[in-house]
Amino acid sequence: MSENELFEKESELMIPFFKRLPVTFKRGKGCWLYDFNGKKYLDLIAGIACVSIGHSHPEFISRVYEQMRELMHVSNLFYTEPQIRLAEKLKEISGFDKFFFCNSGTEAVEAALKIARKVTGKKKFLALENSFHGRTMGALSITWKEKFRKPFEPLIQEVEFCKFNDVDDFLGRVNADICAVILEPIQGEAGVYEVSKEFMDAVFEEKERYGYLVIFDEVQTGFCRTGEWFAKDHFGCSPDIMTMAKAMASGFPIGGVAVTNEVANKIEISEHGSTFGGNPLACTASLATIEIMQKENLAENSRDMGGYFRKRLAELGFEARGKGLLIGFDVGDAKALVSKLLEKGVVANNTSDTTIRFAPPLVITKDEIDFAVDALEECL
Repeated sequence: MSENELFEKESELMIPFFKRLPVTFKRGKGCWLYDFNGKKYLDLIAGIACVSIGHSHPEFISRVYEQMRELMHVSNLFYTEPQIRLAEKLKEISGFDKFFFCNSGTEAVEAALKIARKVTGKKKFLALENSFHGRTMGALSITWKEKFRKPFEPLIQEVEFCKFNDVDDFLGRVNADICAVILEPIQGEAGVYEVSKEFMDAVFEEKERYGYLVIFDEVQTGFCRTGEWFAKDHFGCSPDIMTMAKAMASGFPIGGVAVTNEVANKIEISEHGSTFGGNPLACTASLATIEIMQKENLAENSRDMGGYFRKRLAELGFEARGKGLLIGFDVGDAKALVSKLLEKGVVANNTSDTTIRFAPPLVITKDEIDFAVDALEECL
């Protein structure tokens, strides 16, 4: 089937949820993607911050293949070793006590919301303006942007939104009715904006007063993306619940919820579940990803290459935000720039009309960053 035929078939057969860029990728290697015609592109999206260890990593492929030959799925009616081994590894790197596995970030958020309501006995959530937590009904309810929410209202109640990094606004909204405060330590879809230390301190100080839970949505920021295992590690604070997905298995579908023992002890059997969640194949993919990250020091590479990338962007006059290899910066026309970069062989992403986001594989090198910056300079 030719590429043009694929475009036509997509229009004929697929529900039109997505507006795609006009390219069909056939294979990938490391930080590079190749289209139908063999043209090479530097991948600065990584499947929206997912393909953490690079495309077609040989050890990852080998371990997933071996697990596929052995056992892929039996459901959570039974015990499986990969699930327990993954939980052990997550406890080691995250500091949380217990875990639940699902299939995506938005599923992880849904589970976190249910857990918070069950544990506290309260209903109301406080989220932040510009937040993005997913597109299912619960996750959408705590997502701020009206264009996502409006077509599907009424959503779950009660939800209130606080101005981003505005401590006074937060103090005016928080009260004893709050079930949980949910936030992204660095807002990715909003354009890569970091929660301030002052705001974060207020969230945890008021927690002691009002007894709500704190949920960190680390779906985009987890697993070395920001130069630490999780963005929470930059703040030195410990939420009660944390959601994760994306880079967790380098593109293989899996999500997870991490909780403290204090939270877990108030959860009962059959209050939540998943048919596919935590299946042996997904758990093996995640465990392989984490162990490769450790072996190849990808948290360190994320810090170093992220700093280098921001330095090179500054040389072009951009004020780049973010930590590690989660980078955002503003331009005049982000959509046009993404199209121009694609022509130059660089795959980028705009989160708004004016903001570009880079979230490349964590294995990216200085030479590859230089290639991207040179292409960007040619597009200006």
